[in-house]
Amino acid sequence: MADLSQARVLMLAADGFETVELFEPRKALEAAGAKVQLASLKSDPIQGMEGDINKAETATPDLTVDEVDTDDYDALVIPGGTCNPDKLRLNERAVEIVTEFMEDDKIVAAICHGPWLLAEADVIDGRRLTSYPSIRTDLSNAGADVVDEEVVVDGNLITSRKPDDIPAFNKAILTALEEELADEEETEEA
Repeated sequence: MADLSQARVLMLAADGFETVELFEPRKALEAAGAKVQLASLKSDPIQGMEGDINKAETATPDLTVDEVDTDDYDALVIPGGTCNPDKLRLNERAVEIVTEFMEDDKIVAAICHGPWLLAEADVIDGRRLTSYPSIRTDLSNAGADVVDEEVVVDGNLITSRKPDDIPAFNKAILTALEEELADEEETEEA
């Protein structure tokens, strides 16, 4: 595995996030050397859920969405959980963060219900992606070409369907970051 010690990743979550969809990608990124920060709507710990039903671990944000400068990051990861993206898509700054990452052609990875936030940011028209089955109509209505696959990579956009897809989701994020850092090194050397 390549050294990702130069990679800076922002995770965006709120109360109701699916715990494995936040903790597993974060663990994989940190194991590869990436610097990962969690942003939320508030600075207090946010409540994780297991299967949207049972309360699980909490996570303490490193900063609030209002403190995020997207220029400081190479990638954005959005975990699912039904309530998490639903809360985030009602926050203007959270939506702007997604828009800024997409406009800058930076890596944006969303799993399960996370793509709801992409639809709210109006950044998926004409893009190929996947998600949890219950939001596929919403994504289609936002102009996306929605497929039922473990992981879909469409340029800078990475999406997966559910917790079972986390290994493929993590691998796609790590690969994209490795490629991004290699491209940056080549640009600096030229």
